[in-house]
Amino acid sequence: MARANTKRKIEDEQASTFSDVKSYARKIWLAGLGAYAKVNEEGTQYVKELIKTGEQAEKEATKTLDEKLEAANSEIDSIKGEVSDAKGRVEAQLDRIESAFDRRVAKALNRIGIPSKHDVDTLSAKLDELTALLERVEPKKLERSEPKRLERSEPGQ
Repeated sequence: MARANTKRKIEDEQASTFSDVKSYARKIWLAGLGAYAKVNEEGTQYVKELIKTGEQAEKEATKTLDEKLEAANSEIDSIKGEVSDAKGRVEAQLDRIESAFDRRVAKALNRIGIPSKHDVDTLSAKLDELTALLERVEPKKLERSEPKRLERSEPGQ
């Protein structure tokens, strides 16, 4: 009987140990399942927070980029204005230099007796007037009389 009691006691202890192991295994399973659920829930929430933070960073970067771009464009416009002003001054100075050069060349040509374009144009206009006048007078002369022939006279005659 003592043996039966001992056997029973061992079987009870084995059943109790098996029940404890089964209970611990279930707790470990439930802890793993709980961790998975919590990570899934918190991970989703963490990803949403990351997306929100990324969107805010993108907005700030876009705003900063727009400000920098606007400042750069403003600076470019300012420099364009300065360049345009400088170009105008250079062109005016070149015009003055060209005018002075033209006057000096005209004076030099006049000193050596070469007429200016204005002089040539004036003479051409006068020549045109005289040509027109001659064309009007010449036909009338031909109608009146024959032109006299000029003969060469010899000295002493």
